[in-house]
Amino acid sequence: MKIIVPMAGIGSRLRPHTLTVPKPLTVIAGKPIVQRLVEDITAVIDQQIDEIAFIIGPVAKGFPVNTKEQLLKIAAELGTKGTVYIQEEALGTAHALYCAKESLSGPCVVAYADTLFKADFKLDASADGAIWVKQVEDPSAFGVVQVEEGFITDFIEKPKDFVSDLAIIGIYYFKDGDQVRKEVQYLVDNDLRENNEYQLTNVLETLKRDGAKFVPGKVEAWMDCGLKDPTVDTNKQVLSFEYAAGNNLVSNDLQLVNSEIIQPCYIGKNVVLKNSKIGPYASIGENSVVENSNISNSLIQSNVQITNATLDNAMIGNHAKYNGEFTSISIGDYTELL
Repeated sequence: MKIIVPMAGIGSRLRPHTLTVPKPLTVIAGKPIVQRLVEDITAVIDQQIDEIAFIIGPVAKGFPVNTKEQLLKIAAELGTKGTVYIQEEALGTAHALYCAKESLSGPCVVAYADTLFKADFKLDASADGAIWVKQVEDPSAFGVVQVEEGFITDFIEKPKDFVSDLAIIGIYYFKDGDQVRKEVQYLVDNDLRENNEYQLTNVLETLKRDGAKFVPGKVEAWMDCGLKDPTVDTNKQVLSFEYAAGNNLVSNDLQLVNSEIIQPCYIGKNVVLKNSKIGPYASIGENSVVENSNISNSLIQSNVQITNATLDNAMIGNHAKYNGEFTSISIGDYTELL
């Protein structure tokens, strides 16, 4: 089984945090988003992963030069081969797969790195394909699927009238990756675009028309990492899941001086807390120092210095320094508010 992760978007909606770090490498509760994504997919698949292929954007469009090395390290830590492809132009979801066509073979999962999920089902690898979905209150904002007798019968993009409340979350399983590659190649060879992009939905329609039967994979939680507030909320949900599972997310080398931690929280290595109250739902990255502060429901990256602060619903980037009385803040890497 292979996992293919298109992640070439520059993450403009999450700026300033994505000016120096690609959105899928933003750390949530101690792990990059994309690492959590592939780990959760691996648990659902419950099979040996032979390769993880990542599709990223070029350095010229904002991707740091060390992005490839970070992604290969994630694959290695999961005990599998890592491959990195470059999508030079943003020409759509199917075009991203075209850029990774050398890895698009055999059974594979395609997962767009915009989201995290929580699920308790196991994938039926004997099915022709599966599409991960989540029941939503307002389906008009999403692509949705219709299901009859356990199989997906139609895909509808942002329906104006109600047809289904099962929203597509951007994760797909294909039993025959080779056939997907052929259909993607056909789109590109014949320049079949919609709004100047090659769309995966066209591939899905063709496969369904040719007899492929897709089943829905329903998830319990669908967590967005596109904007600051949803990303902070995703951190909160992940911390809740980890704490409920009995996982300790506080480093053993924490220096705790006249301070209190209210769980659930993530505290990275070599963190110093002085005269502070942390939590609930706070993540603080490694090598950070917090003094005379109260921090809850916030996502703090690594090498950060925070003093005299009361923070809630805050997101602070790497190497930032903050001393102040603002609360709902969002500051990027290397920023100083003193």
